[in-house]
Amino acid sequence: MTAHHWVCPYCGHACIIREGDTKTDYTNMTIPNATGNLRLEPMFIVCPNPKCHKFTLSLSLYKATQLPTGNYTRGELVQSWNLVPPSHSKAFPDYVPKQIIDDYNEACLICDLSPKASATLSRRCLQGIIRDFWRVKAGRLVDEIEQIKDRIDPLTWDAIESVRKVGNIGAHMEKDINLIVEVDPNEAGMLIGLIEILLKDWYVDREERRTQLIKIKSMADAKQPERKEESPNNEQ
Repeated sequence: MTAHHWVCPYCGHACIIREGDTKTDYTNMTIPNATGNLRLEPMFIVCPNPKCHKFTLSLSLYKATQLPTGNYTRGELVQSWNLVPPSHSKAFPDYVPKQIIDDYNEACLICDLSPKASATLSRRCLQGIIRDFWRVKAGRLVDEIEQIKDRIDPLTWDAIESVRKVGNIGAHMEKDINLIVEVDPNEAGMLIGLIEILLKDWYVDREERRTQLIKIKSMADAKQPERKEESPNNEQ
């Protein structure tokens, strides 16, 4: 297996995965069936970060092509599954409200299985974020988003509106019940991506800024007695 870039879903550690960090194998399934020959490949990766060292396990199903030699080679991907952890959700600190994280994790979990339901959960997650972080007057999501329009940059606001609109497809039935608006996994994944951006930009960055400012103040407070002791008559 060639080395490749990888980000641990547990600790967020970005690294290059090499031969000793992963284990791959395969099973050719050549019993006659309606689909044809298949190859099943598990992938076991251990995070090289010594503070984490957790593992991930995924499974990929490919078409298998028989060579003139009688051996089989991997063909196009049919389907893949994340077994451990069960989704591509990222880990966020405990200071992000649990209900928001629960909705986010569930949206990630069913992104491929039910993109429409995933988009609905992203919409619900977005509403939870806006209510908690901006302390808006609770009501309809469209009204809550309008309340923060002049407090965030226009591009972010437009993206938030997009989550609301796509999430509405699952949250509210169309007037014409025969009209079915589909949401594909890639679109649902993009909505999840925005939720991740908001969690990082609003919660994580705010906490990191607060922590840094506290450290600066603590440092200054610690220096103050020394300053008074050295220059008792030169206080400014």
